[in-house]
Amino acid sequence: LMERKTHVKINRKEVILAKLRKSCSCTPQKLKNFVMDFFPVLRWLPKYRCKEYIWGDVMSGLVIGIILVPQAIAYSLLAGLKPIYSLYTSFFANIIYFLMGTSRHVSVGIFSLISLMVGQVVDRELLLAGFDLNDDAPPALGDGSLQNDSLSNTTAFNLTIAGINAECGKECYAIGIATALTFVAGVYQVLMGIFRLGFVSMYLSESVLDGFATGASLTILTAQVKYLIGIKIPRSQGHGMLVITWINIFRNISQANLCDVITSAICIVVLVTAKELGDRYKHKLKFPLPTELVVIVVATLVSHYGKLNEVYASSVSGAIPTGFIPPKVPEFNLMLRVAVDALPLAIVSFVFTVSLSEMFAKKYAYTIRANQEMFAVGFCNIIPSFFHSFATSAALAKTLVKTSTGCQTQISGVISAMVVLLVLLFLAPLFYSLQKCVLACIIIVSLRGALRKFRDVPARYRVNKMDTLVWVVTMSASALVSTEIGLLVGIVFSMLCIIVRTQRPRTALLGQIQDTSFYEDDLEYKNLSTVPKVKIFRFEAPLYYANRNYFLKSLYRLTNLDPNLEAARRKKYEKKEKQHLKKGNHRTANGLGIGETTLQLVPKQIDFQALVVDCSSISFLDTTGVNTLKEILKDYKNLNISVLLACCNPSVIDSLKRGGYFGRDFGCMQEMLFYSIHNAVLFAKDQK
Repeated sequence: LMERKTHVKINRKEVILAKLRKSCSCTPQKLKNFVMDFFPVLRWLPKYRCKEYIWGDVMSGLVIGIILVPQAIAYSLLAGLKPIYSLYTSFFANIIYFLMGTSRHVSVGIFSLISLMVGQVVDRELLLAGFDLNDDAPPALGDGSLQNDSLSNTTAFNLTIAGINAECGKECYAIGIATALTFVAGVYQVLMGIFRLGFVSMYLSESVLDGFATGASLTILTAQVKYLIGIKIPRSQGHGMLVITWINIFRNISQANLCDVITSAICIVVLVTAKELGDRYKHKLKFPLPTELVVIVVATLVSHYGKLNEVYASSVSGAIPTGFIPPKVPEFNLMLRVAVDALPLAIVSFVFTVSLSEMFAKKYAYTIRANQEMFAVGFCNIIPSFFHSFATSAALAKTLVKTSTGCQTQISGVISAMVVLLVLLFLAPLFYSLQKCVLACIIIVSLRGALRKFRDVPARYRVNKMDTLVWVVTMSASALVSTEIGLLVGIVFSMLCIIVRTQRPRTALLGQIQDTSFYEDDLEYKNLSTVPKVKIFRFEAPLYYANRNYFLKSLYRLTNLDPNLEAARRKKYEKKEKQHLKKGNHRTANGLGIGETTLQLVPKQIDFQALVVDCSSISFLDTTGVNTLKEILKDYKNLNISVLLACCNPSVIDSLKRGGYFGRDFGCMQEMLFYSIHNAVLFAKDQK
């Protein structure tokens, strides 16, 4: 046996105290490092290579800003809020991530999935407060100025939940719910950063995230159909929203607005054609075509001068005020109502941001700090919630556009924020006549990437059937039940799949590769030779309480010998033999002589004298696992069959030592444990 190193025992108490002393000490240098780490912009901005980076950052910032404005206005439909709040969200998120983010390329701002999750909570609370969810109601009288809007918003926050009434207005209560939800989600993310809980994202596998995104995309698509065809149906809430919405759509299809249908058809054709051409010739284009902005500008002009709202009753965006509403602290009572809803929102927002940050950091050869990303996203939610904004996250589509247009640093995010600020201060009222069906078209076309995942199902199935099942279950639950339940179902189901894989792992008997010292699965490879008098058993999973029975059943089935049954049978015949001998009968119970009885005791010729267990795939043993190995050691020993362990890792060996597998003084260890299968086989052959 190789000699194990002697590890110095670590005094955990001293280590913890040393870390606490180091963490609690405060020196000028440590304070400086803390500030620099908390605001990474202070590290990279002084080293900014202006001549090399500025052109790419400005170009990408302008392009993202141009894309961001129509998307922000469109995604306000998903969140159930007015477009002005989406613009606020996009502006503040870019500024804060510029200061605190560690990724150079990620575009943080309004995101369709996050908007949908916010919108579902807002709709539920509006319904519970007694408001009508029909967002096609005629706009309130007045000039739509910021002052009137601000007054209506501040009224709601001075009232308790029971005191909310129609005079406060649905809009102010809706943004109150959204800001409270966003604040709590941000607090969760900051707390997760403080307590180093970033590992939570590990439980969201790629299949779960893809399934969640696809299922949520189906929900988003369904929610936008009523705007596409211009029908007025109630906004469905609760579980099964997708099915209920489609039932209502088909029931009211006869009320479709012909103007909205024609506008939607034209916009979708233009957007899809432009996207396909852009994808095909992207290597020739220096920057993506601003198709959404062109469509919005043209559609707004046509709607305004054609008076589509007055003549054809086409639903329009309405008044969008300019400027900033005075900041307001989110209502504490509302936070209590949405505290549970904020948890999945915080996790999804963080996971998407970190996964995108890591993906692009790897692509462009730099590192990010996941914990700092948690803080950055958290404060991108906490601070803007005081300025009437809702939850944000990194978005893949905008990040891809950002990198393709030459982005080098988060300076591009500041440029994008300035474009949004220009709209906020001066251009927002120009979108008054923009039809909602145009916004719905922009949202639906933006879902192409997620919906195309359906085409990948056959290829995904060929690669891994279990991951495909996880994707299907998560997608179905997210679409048919709700997004939050779908995410939870996906996580739980993926964990169950892992448990099932370890409960019923692959098992095999091994044969020797001819003229070598290597052994492989006899059922998978040809021309393997069987080792005489030796069975080699492989178990490809940890051995623990949940798969103990499967381990034993597989071992007995493959070796064609259950030692317990064989021992019981022998005892039975020995007992009968003794009874007949006492009676003086030289014939046994089955009519055979004593010599024949000896043969009958072993009706099944045991064709092996040693069992080698290949432990190379057993990563750990629990107490049940150790006891199981001790059990088979004892049972086979009763049949004069030796059990030899091969290829055990150090943790498994330590578990066996602690469990007393090798005896008290480990004296027999050299005859029971081997570092290769071949050594165990050679030892077994030498045994008499």
